[in-house]
Amino acid sequence: MDADARQRQRRRRPRGAVAAGAALCLPLLAWAPAHAQDAADIAHRVQPGDTLIALSLHYLGDARAWPQLQRINRVGDPRRLVPGSVLTIPARLLPASSAQVLFATGNARLTPPGSAAPQPASAGQTVPEGARLQAAEGGFISVRLADGTVVRIHADSDVQVRQLRRRGRAGDAQSIWQLHRGSVEPSVPPSGDGARRFEIRTPGASTAVRGTRFTVALAPDGRTLAAVTEGSVAVAPAAQAPRQAGETLAGGQGLAVSADGRVGARRPLLPPPGLAAIPAALGDADFLRLPLAPVAGAAAYLVQVARDGDFTAIVHSQVSPSAQVQLAALDDGRYHLSARAIDAEGLPGQPAQRGITVKAHPIAPLLQAPAAGAVMARGAGELSCTEVTGAVRYRIQVARAEGFAAPVLDETRTGRCALAVAALAPGAYQWRAASLRELPGGALDQGPFGDAQPFVVAQAPDAPAAGDIEVEDTSATLRLRWPGHAGGHYRLQVSAAADFEPLLVDQELAEPAWSANRLAPGRYHLRIRTLDASGLASGFSTPRQFVLPQRSAVRSGFGLPVVSGDGQPLAQP
Repeated sequence: MDADARQRQRRRRPRGAVAAGAALCLPLLAWAPAHAQDAADIAHRVQPGDTLIALSLHYLGDARAWPQLQRINRVGDPRRLVPGSVLTIPARLLPASSAQVLFATGNARLTPPGSAAPQPASAGQTVPEGARLQAAEGGFISVRLADGTVVRIHADSDVQVRQLRRRGRAGDAQSIWQLHRGSVEPSVPPSGDGARRFEIRTPGASTAVRGTRFTVALAPDGRTLAAVTEGSVAVAPAAQAPRQAGETLAGGQGLAVSADGRVGARRPLLPPPGLAAIPAALGDADFLRLPLAPVAGAAAYLVQVARDGDFTAIVHSQVSPSAQVQLAALDDGRYHLSARAIDAEGLPGQPAQRGITVKAHPIAPLLQAPAAGAVMARGAGELSCTEVTGAVRYRIQVARAEGFAAPVLDETRTGRCALAVAALAPGAYQWRAASLRELPGGALDQGPFGDAQPFVVAQAPDAPAAGDIEVEDTSATLRLRWPGHAGGHYRLQVSAAADFEPLLVDQELAEPAWSANRLAPGRYHLRIRTLDASGLASGFSTPRQFVLPQRSAVRSGFGLPVVSGDGQPLAQP
């Protein structure tokens, strides 16, 4: 292979890439100075008709710079270039290109070249050659190059723009990035003529691409991890590492390069986790609960939430040891979700992506009564919930146990968060509530429904009819009996007053009967209510009056009162 072909092959190498950023916490690594013959220089094989003036204009964007090419390449006669010979076009002479911060969040910083004072990174900020970009834990930065390449700098990452040039006045970008810590995920547009150069270097490896999307990361043990989602990436040992053949990764492949530059074998990435169990709308004001379908062989899962489908504006990124992922809540809005399984070596798998909506405000009221699973009497009862600050109305739904596709009650209430359920037939139900607030202009905005809660409507038992209560008065005992209710128990009240104040007897009974020592002679009122096993109670029966007469004393043949063993006089039955 001649030098020009080798150079073209180097330019075609896709950047290798890899692992999940949030899982990596690495010490700061200094990058080595460029070699005397920097690999970023361009080797041009002279074609018939080439001139230094034409080459200077093509590569450097300035025809007047040809004397520098003559001097560097020691060309004796600038008008007589030898076809087949190779000229070096130094990267340092290429015109400066441009880059711009697309998005930054969290603790994101940009340090200009030659400065020791980092500045907060912000959208629209220019990124010059030599700049250093750092995203702390929870931070994120995305940068767009002039040719459309986007570099995503994940949380806890540190990169430096080693080279940011272009070929000619409007040619393809020539860009080299040094990864000191963490992970980056570039997407590089395809280049029709292969002239674009984009490379990421780590202490142990370099990755080069022509058009692809991939991830590169430094693992805690110094390995370089590379995973390719689209296109292809060429991974080679770092220049200072022992010479070893590199590898070309296709989409869906990844590998690891050891800290001393040994390139590992290619292997397939894990498949994407399923997202079908995640609801389209998430309404919890405290957490985003994201149940992923587990992937065989996964050691962890990388979940990212972004404002855009290209994930240039990532607002949350987290590595979870479990497929049951829980993230901190986000502001209401439309987002894009990406999830990847991470294998035991730290390589992230193929991504699964979908849109989600976060709608947590106004927050849902808390359900107060009845308690979960409680039984309510048919024809009575009320559902009640807490009031929410800022809410002007409440929407309450009642559905059969199978769900809310066709609720039996769906009403919006002003004022109290409550709904009467007297019209419900006996059966099992569930209910839920949502808050509504008023937006500027008067429109109503409904928040999410809270968790549903079950309850049961049952027919309350009947109270005994007053005429069915039997009163048996003996000389010493008062006995009451009434028809029983299957599985029921009873509450008996007896008073000398019609309004049952005060009560002489107030007792719960397991049987439809009661007996006690005979009360003093006089007029009495009694009432009974039935309670069933569910806790429902009938109303009290219509009060029943009964009279205990004064009984004449039993006397002996001598006309003296006869007393019982306890000294009490005996009365006639």
